[in-house]
Amino acid sequence: MRSPRRCSRNGCPRQAVATLTYVYNESTAVVGPLAAFAEPHTYDLCEPHARSLTAPRGWDVVRHEGEFEPPPPTTDDLVALAEAVREAARPAPRPPEDDQDKQSHSTGRRGHLRVIPPSL
Repeated sequence: MRSPRRCSRNGCPRQAVATLTYVYNESTAVVGPLAAFAEPHTYDLCEPHARSLTAPRGWDVVRHEGEFEPPPPTTDDLVALAEAVREAARPAPRPPEDDQDKQSHSTGRRGHLRVIPPSL
């Protein structure tokens, strides 16, 4: 399951509700509703950071005037959650053991650890 997108500001644990995009050739910072997908050249912001954003001197800030709301869960999220639950409930398959392997090796096996007797 995808985890909710978090604010891009350092140390901020809040959920992102807005996307910041810089338009460099127009010296403009645009803060709008959260984009559908995270892009490499945009920043996700929580509501307090989206409302208080300031731009460098000489730049304009275009800010969404409506409410910033977290996106509703999508059916992809619900399907991913159901698949994760099914996978966790499924027993792990055991590897087949040959009788010859049991007799030729005098090693014990417990979980993911292996006991190997000292060589004489």
